[in-house]
Amino acid sequence: MATAAAPPKTSVDAPQRIRELKNRTFAGSGGAFIGLVLLIVAMSIAAPNFLSARNFTNIMDQVTVLGILALGATFVIIIGGIDLSVGSVLALSGMVMGWLSHQGGIPLPVAMLVAVLVGALCGLINGIGVTVFRLPPFIATLAMMSVARGLANLITDGQQIVGYPEWFYKLSTARYFGIISVTVATLILLYIAGWVFLRYRRSGRALYAIGGGHEVARLAGINVRGTTTVVYMVAGLMAGIGAIVLSSRLDASAPSAATGYELDVIAAVVIGGASLMGGIGRVTGTIIGVLIIGVLRNGLNLLGVSPFIQQIVIGVVIAVAVAADVLRRRNR
Repeated sequence: MATAAAPPKTSVDAPQRIRELKNRTFAGSGGAFIGLVLLIVAMSIAAPNFLSARNFTNIMDQVTVLGILALGATFVIIIGGIDLSVGSVLALSGMVMGWLSHQGGIPLPVAMLVAVLVGALCGLINGIGVTVFRLPPFIATLAMMSVARGLANLITDGQQIVGYPEWFYKLSTARYFGIISVTVATLILLYIAGWVFLRYRRSGRALYAIGGGHEVARLAGINVRGTTTVVYMVAGLMAGIGAIVLSSRLDASAPSAATGYELDVIAAVVIGGASLMGGIGRVTGTIIGVLIIGVLRNGLNLLGVSPFIQQIVIGVVIAVAVAADVLRRRNR
């Protein structure tokens, strides 16, 4: 006897698939997104000049470096690590690029590549310190923070390097389609690549396993040491890219560049839903956290709030975000 044919799939499945994709993508960062919306509304009311296309373009320019550093930090925090050296590594990479192009006679594109490699090398040393010498990530990266900052000052005896070619400066100032610069486009492409890596690549999913437990991940066949080292190297590489972006924005490289960025980077990742205990974190959450930091700083600047008060506010935000993560874990 013939059996009835299965009913064809209808378009009703499409909205369901969209909802599932949205849940997988933004899970854990819904609260941060709501917070971002409320913050934008509050700043729009408090600061009359906040709600304008030009100001939002300024915010995107201002968060580009933070966003690039936070992307690398997301991978590090997912595996249960921490990187306190990204600001100093950025300064060292920028100074190397400036010295090579100004005093070394090296073409700027080559100097830019070397800057990225310097950042990756610093990250590699961090990774080796954590995996081979078994240093706590806090100590390994704290040492690199001091060494990299000292080397950055040593290159020019603490003096900044000023004056890059016009095409380099225009990477962050020239607008395409009236809104986007090359540096902002770079940030967007990096985040798309990071999202695809964590969502669809087996090696990306391995980061969550390592963050959940090193021994369990090792028994599952994951090369924990090698992966951890590569993650720190990627964080350093992002610092090298950030050095290029910041030097383009300022038309200068300074040994004091990115001082204190470590706090903002960690804040952005944690606000975006990542856990400092490891195993939890998403690229989409991080970009929301980056925008929260950017909107908060921009709005407070428009309101004339002291930078010292801003640091206090950021510190409180970090404490609240970490406390929320602890409570979330307890309630599971």
